[in-house]
Amino acid sequence: MPTWKLIIEYDGSRYSGWQEQINARTVAGEIRQAAEKLFSGRIELMGAGRTDAGVHAAGQVAHLRAETRRPVATQELMRRLNEETPFDIAVLEVHEAPPGFHARHDAVARSYVYQFATRKTAFSKKYVWWIKDKLNIARMAEAAKLIEGRHDFTCFRAEDPTKPDDSPIVVVESCEIEEQPDTGMILFRIRASHFVWRMVRRLAGVIAKVGLGEVTVAQFAKLLDGKPDAHLDVAAWTAPSSGLFLEGVTYRSETRRRPPPPRRAAH
Repeated sequence: MPTWKLIIEYDGSRYSGWQEQINARTVAGEIRQAAEKLFSGRIELMGAGRTDAGVHAAGQVAHLRAETRRPVATQELMRRLNEETPFDIAVLEVHEAPPGFHARHDAVARSYVYQFATRKTAFSKKYVWWIKDKLNIARMAEAAKLIEGRHDFTCFRAEDPTKPDDSPIVVVESCEIEEQPDTGMILFRIRASHFVWRMVRRLAGVIAKVGLGEVTVAQFAKLLDGKPDAHLDVAAWTAPSSGLFLEGVTYRSETRRRPPPPRRAAH
């Protein structure tokens, strides 16, 4: 079976996440349906990141393996997948891949960006979390830098029924706050080899609380040691899925570079 590597962007607003589910509309499900119209045999589709309901992607990576009776050129495959998928899913690139390539297992890093809006935006409501109160960006940046390194993210994960024994220990390669005064955006970027379930949205939620002055940097640091605080309801502060993008996935053979930014508000 030939193997292709797909680079995909999607607006997750209408979907119950990336991963295929029974009786739910998902991004992977839509791509599989499109591929099944092109190939008559068995199909294998796997993504590098399992984004939640409502979460978007600017650079999701998937592998597609399919039984085919004739060679299929990469440009033809990309064109036909884009013709068959809905308007809010776009296959940006298709590359031939080695037979053993696995989009999830072979990935060495994943990058996410969370978009906070500091003003009302008419064009990007689905892609931001608008926080109306003033945020202390310096404190948010200080807290974000603490996330870099090896930490116990017990306080920031949700129980994953598919991975009940998943370790909460994650090594974060980089984490930063970027302010864009011209667009009224604050970007929270984080990069690691992997993430536990809901980790990025819960980090973003508590970072927002730091910016609002409701959580101190010292309290945030204790949470990163895996020490719950009865006065801090991290789960309740999970940031809305609308602001989160899977920004890119890196593989060992690739040069590490920052992927193109997700959509911004028009101005």
